Amino acid sequence: MSINLNVKPKESCKYDCISLGEVMLRLDPGEGRIKTARQFRAWEGGGEYNVTRGLRKCFGMNVAVVTAFADNEVGRLVEDFIMQGGVDVSLIKWVSYDGIGRSVRNGLNFTERGFGIRGAVGVSDRANTAASQLKKGDIDWEYIFGKLGSRWFHTGGIFAALSETTPEVVLEAVQTAKKYGTIVSYDLNYRPSLWKGIGGQQKAQEVNKEIAKYIDVMIGNEEDFTACLGFEVEGNDPNLKELNLEGYRKMINEAVKTYPNFKVVATTLRTVRTATVNDWSAMCWADGKIYKAKDYPGLEIMDRVGGGDSFASGLIYGLMTTGDPEKAVNYGAAHGALAMTTPGDTSMASLKEVEKVMGGGSARVDR
Repeated sequence: MSINLNVKPKESCKYDCISLGEVMLRLDPGEGRIKTARQFRAWEGGGEYNVTRGLRKCFGMNVAVVTAFADNEVGRLVEDFIMQGGVDVSLIKWVSYDGIGRSVRNGLNFTERGFGIRGAVGVSDRANTAASQLKKGDIDWEYIFGKLGSRWFHTGGIFAALSETTPEVVLEAVQTAKKYGTIVSYDLNYRPSLWKGIGGQQKAQEVNKEIAKYIDVMIGNEEDFTACLGFEVEGNDPNLKELNLEGYRKMINEAVKTYPNFKVVATTLRTVRTATVNDWSAMCWADGKIYKAKDYPGLEIMDRVGGGDSFASGLIYGLMTTGDPEKAVNYGAAHGALAMTTPGDTSMASLKEVEKVMGGGSARVDR
């Protein structure tokens, strides 16, 4: 089955997709722990950015990121990582650096992989960053969507939680995108630590309920939908280690009734057996029907960070290229599964690998 999202033709736009969000320098102790590390491996990463990078590196699309950096060596390092990922950096806003980061700085994200009974740990150091200080009017969205053009725009709840001003930037962006016929997707991506200092879950709902009015494709897991929009999966007992799929269906249907502007609603399905073994799948709603992806029971995980972002990029690719929600949710689930088998926030998978996994391919050696 195909749905008509009215995605603009490729030749009418410079970009297939643009994302809005903060990109941080990720520092990874590898197999060790943050608190005992003597060295770190450096990556780039950020919830919204990871989606466009996946669209470029795995799916071959033309993408850009809108963000801001303090203009120093750390900011230029992150820019270099972004360029290596093939993402256009021409829309980045550069802010003068004061020498010590008193007024503006770049974000750091220390990320420790879990193993077995020990869960993953993330420690963000991102207050007063250039991206968090973006405010309405700082970005020329009329130029971006009206002159350059983008078929798709993606942003999310992490960027919206960074400060009192970033929700206004999101609203300005999505409203302008809609004005020019750009499809808008949003990943709720609830992070309690980000909302804690600015009003907590109540503020998260206030912000996200307003943004939701302008979204075509809404993405998140069950915690996201509950914390950000107030929808719950009834009867989902985490102690039973099993998912109540009927509860998920009811939650999605309730979301669609509340926000009739939603054309697609997608949620990941994850049961955490251990930090390194999860059951993984996804489902999405479109045109009154719910489609469930292939199950990946007992998925062995190297690094779970970015799995949801890679799901989002696979879903977007599938929707843009096929219009088939069943294929799209399977592209998302397969891409997310593959992304969690490699280190770092961003996907190292190829389209060929994604389609092999979707088709039931094995993990035998390719020679």
